[in-house]
Amino acid sequence: MITSIARLLGAALVSLAASVIAPAGDALAQAKPLLIEGKQTLYQRVLTFPGATLHAQPADANGTPVPAMSSFYVYERQNAAGGEWLLVGPADDGTTEGWIDGKQSVAWKQQLGLAFAKSAQRDRTLIFRNQKELEDVINAEDPAAVADALRAEIAKGSTPDDFKVIAQEPDTFIDIQHQFYLLPILDAKETMNAAGNEMRELHLASITGGVEAMAEPSAPAVPELEDMLRNFSAAVVFVIDSTKSMGPYIEQTKNVVTGIYDRIQKEDIGADVKFGLVAFRSRTKDKSELDYLSKVFVDPNDAVGKGGFLESVKSLAPASASTARFSEDAFAGVVTALNDIDWQTFGGRYIVLITDAGALEGNDEYSSTGMDGDQVRLLAQERGTAIYTVHLLTPEGKGNHKDAEAQYSVLSQNAETSQPLLYPVEGGDVGQFGKVISILADAIVDQVRTANTAGLPPVGAPPPPPAEPTDDAARIQSDVAAVGYAMQLAYLGRLAKTTTPEFVDGWAADRDFAQPTVATMDVRVLLTKRQLSDLQQVLRTVLDVGKTKQLEPEGFFEAIRSAAATVSRDPAKLKDPNAVRLGDLGLMDEYLDDLPYKSKFTSIDQDTWQSWSISEQQAFLDEIERKLAMYQQFNDDADSWVKLAPNAPASEAVYPVPLDAMP
Repeated sequence: MITSIARLLGAALVSLAASVIAPAGDALAQAKPLLIEGKQTLYQRVLTFPGATLHAQPADANGTPVPAMSSFYVYERQNAAGGEWLLVGPADDGTTEGWIDGKQSVAWKQQLGLAFAKSAQRDRTLIFRNQKELEDVINAEDPAAVADALRAEIAKGSTPDDFKVIAQEPDTFIDIQHQFYLLPILDAKETMNAAGNEMRELHLASITGGVEAMAEPSAPAVPELEDMLRNFSAAVVFVIDSTKSMGPYIEQTKNVVTGIYDRIQKEDIGADVKFGLVAFRSRTKDKSELDYLSKVFVDPNDAVGKGGFLESVKSLAPASASTARFSEDAFAGVVTALNDIDWQTFGGRYIVLITDAGALEGNDEYSSTGMDGDQVRLLAQERGTAIYTVHLLTPEGKGNHKDAEAQYSVLSQNAETSQPLLYPVEGGDVGQFGKVISILADAIVDQVRTANTAGLPPVGAPPPPPAEPTDDAARIQSDVAAVGYAMQLAYLGRLAKTTTPEFVDGWAADRDFAQPTVATMDVRVLLTKRQLSDLQQVLRTVLDVGKTKQLEPEGFFEAIRSAAATVSRDPAKLKDPNAVRLGDLGLMDEYLDDLPYKSKFTSIDQDTWQSWSISEQQAFLDEIERKLAMYQQFNDDADSWVKLAPNAPASEAVYPVPLDAMP
């Protein structure tokens, strides 16, 4: 039988953060946990299997259960009753809680976990029994065909005990930001398939939803899921440029929304589609604000209806004065929509950015966010929100169009469509603009109505991609269909119930066998508050030194060495003459050394810095500043910090930082 992860990690892992158990006996104390072999600052940690218990003494008969996948530091190892027992604690502060049987845990050498990527446009991930059986598929002449044959066997409903595949990805998407789950990476290896596509082999562990046979791929969705979709709702938040040139577009947006309200009221789906509006501007040359930088005029959670919407936006008008740049603080408007609106009650989550100008880059003195499109898109991705951009190509902005297109292509890039959700309006034509946002809003409304009445297409069989769009309407409808299907899977994943957990230990690839450019999993680095703070401090130190050493580049590395004395976790490395790269100076925690990615930051040395032009140095420093701004967003996202062990102090809460966000 194949283990289904369809009801993955819900209640069992939610309890990880919420449950509290009584310490087994008096708390035992020891100065520090055991170090990982070969490391100077990284401590040994383990993850518990289902059924693990804490004991006052090794091999003691009485134990207290702990949630599966709890993370503990190891303070001592002792042989007893024919096996190894571990003295463990929830933090590295010397406080221990008892002993666990070593056979009830697995070593966790890296602070890495996985999150399943959105699955609407790819095959479900297969988890293999061992590394060799995964590599047999990767190295096959046609990996997709081999994987399809395995899925066909699974679909028959019964497989032998020695079958290569031990688990399969859930039918529905699970949003790690709102329903935290832990898929720890126990090991990782970079590899390449026969066609030359790079991918990672990942040794992972998981809690699954019990042992059950897979349904036929063509089987209809179970009634429970159909019933869930009857309550599927969507929020469409317009983020509109309200600077001096935008008057006609503001009025047209109001008109379009009014018309849509009339339609959804006639179709009796007004309760399922809500609209919001955020306006943004920028600063003037004296850096003063034009009444506001960004402001929520309508929150979709308020369910105001047509009359309330129009009343709320009555005061929305273009600014009377000009701003400092032609580009405006568009990213501020999007970040306000992401942070100041509660998206959790909505299954469909859409931001529609409307502007006739580019966006202020994070390094611009007038930028309020300090971020570029990459970071803002990542924040939206973490909140399960899609960003559509309607770019008005007015004659006045002709010199800005190319740069703005590049910015908004990055901001609106979407994995489900493999292209940006970017819709230019030639000449800034007001009538055409109205048609574009009408088509977009109508497509979203239609999808919600279909979900409420017809449910999801058969599980495991997403609708085939439409033919190549021949006009704006076809392309917009195609995009909304792909993005919306993924959002329905995510919605169902959030609502799906969890069955009795079972432990799975296996291997998976981080790329789709049929489409090797498509990620099946997102690697996350589980950073504690202290680690994120340390990372910010180190990057801030390098940033400050870099700014002072652009005109005198020959002293950059020694200046870093001097400034780093207060932030280095291994001061002895600062005096090591062989330390010639930033990564050699002991500035960063050792966990970075083992991450499955190549860090630009740690590889920088004096020769590299000195060989760069001023513009190349500035680009490096700008990237650091943008990451610092993004880390502050992570730090402030209180709902996404999770404790991995009962009784763990607040300092041990972790944030699942996307690997792409690391320096």
